[in-house]
Amino acid sequence: MKRNKIALASAAVLVAGVTVLAGCSSSGSNPKPSADTGNGNTDPKAIITASGSEPENPLIPTNTNEVGGGKILDSIFAGLAYYDGSGKLVNDMADKIEVTAPDELTVTLKKGMKFTDGSDVKADNFIKAWNYGALFSNKQLNQSWFADIEGFNAEADSELTGLKKVSDTEFTIKLTSPVAADFATRLGYSAFYPLPDVAFTDMAKFGENPIGNGPYKLAGDGAWQHDVQIDLVKNPDYKGVRKLANGGLTLKFYTSYDAAYADLLGGNLDVIDSIPDASIATFQSDLGDRAVNQPAAIFQSFTIGEWIEHFSGDEGKLRRAAMSMAIDRESITKTIFNDTRVPATDFTSPALDGYQKSLKGGDALKYDPKEAKKLWAEADKISPWSGKFEIAYNANGPHQAWVEAVANSLKNTLGIDAAGASYVDFATLRAAINAKDADGKRTFKTAARSGWQADYPGVYNFLFPLYSTGASSNDGDYTNPEVDKLLAEGASADTPADSVKKYTQVQEILVKDLPAIPLWYQNSIGGFGESVHNVKFGWNSVPLFEDITKDKTK
Repeated sequence: MKRNKIALASAAVLVAGVTVLAGCSSSGSNPKPSADTGNGNTDPKAIITASGSEPENPLIPTNTNEVGGGKILDSIFAGLAYYDGSGKLVNDMADKIEVTAPDELTVTLKKGMKFTDGSDVKADNFIKAWNYGALFSNKQLNQSWFADIEGFNAEADSELTGLKKVSDTEFTIKLTSPVAADFATRLGYSAFYPLPDVAFTDMAKFGENPIGNGPYKLAGDGAWQHDVQIDLVKNPDYKGVRKLANGGLTLKFYTSYDAAYADLLGGNLDVIDSIPDASIATFQSDLGDRAVNQPAAIFQSFTIGEWIEHFSGDEGKLRRAAMSMAIDRESITKTIFNDTRVPATDFTSPALDGYQKSLKGGDALKYDPKEAKKLWAEADKISPWSGKFEIAYNANGPHQAWVEAVANSLKNTLGIDAAGASYVDFATLRAAINAKDADGKRTFKTAARSGWQADYPGVYNFLFPLYSTGASSNDGDYTNPEVDKLLAEGASADTPADSVKKYTQVQEILVKDLPAIPLWYQNSIGGFGESVHNVKFGWNSVPLFEDITKDKTK
């Protein structure tokens, strides 16, 4: 399948003293909209309904690193910049983001931007929010996103000394290494959103009823009905570049995509961004030109923590490699997913520059039952296998069928007891994965489904957050000094080609260590109802909610 390429900005393009973004508007080539853009009888006040999932945590930008909460944050907050439908970085609260030195950026804010409580969006709102996210005692999931800023300390309450206020509308960012150009490309991610002053009086309370500065805002008290839905309405005070074509957005939290798809077919839901297993073979014929099946920057895997019995040291490497080679990815993507997935050949995505179709050592990602059995036997010589192997997944997503298929591959090839382990929803699964004992050690005892839906369109984003030491989404607690070193070198490289070389070296290490076992790349698959128009899915598989229009109610 032909894939669209999304360019990765680099120091070769964004040299010292050159403006990265200055007064940009969204003019990139967005994904193709739905064929029917309305009949001229759309309602600008209409509320769009879409599928979602209960956020794992209160809605604090620096503590949200999952898709359900991320959809909401991206709707109610506006950062310095955002990524449009094609992955282009577009200024929002920032008037200019300048690379003034290889290790320094200067940010100039637009004037007149406000939070929904009427307070101004100032430099301090970014500086205080980022410092809150970086402080060790706050235990924020996105803490590692601030690691490149001078003063960062992952294990102490250290102020980000690299953040300096120049005025209410200007601040500078001093970095610990010459990665300013790459760092600028990350600033559309939600971890870098500003927070109003009121947030710091009671962050827990704020997270339940957040005050943002984005195109949508919470509809009022009680707008977030936990495990049911969240109601957002148009924010009339938002003066950024994202223009709303509707009056609001309701994200419904489904316990299964079967129920969501049934609501879509029944006219009770406008947009769905995933299709249940049982309908993958038929959804395109069911929906016709209202079906969505397009490339996206999404990678699927499962992760086995090195603290789990039989998966540490040399034994663990042998068992991971054996499991990887025991999985028939071609058959699963064809029979389970009806070719809406593509077997993985690396740890990134074909939607990105730097993707590797063939890695040195990549045979570990190919189905080879004979070699798998051999490696498993070698591991047994170190320590005989015992127990049951389980892959945890959330039952409110379309995962049961593929988890069971992978478990069956392992069972049939390796002769072990393998099965899926169901958790009621994504928030419950993530809480279990992140749980730690009094000594700070993870207590999760099984493998778990993992993967990545890109935060920004760069290969670095698929590697650093998942595999660098102590990173926010490093579920397996993987650590390798050489990987850390190469990632840093790639981020500070002079050209895109040099960056790709370093990141490819990282992947050649990963394919040996297998901190996660790559499975396949996921397309954006979804659909929309008959009464909505101009529906587009972005580069990262999230619908562009602000563009959607809806017919007037008759």
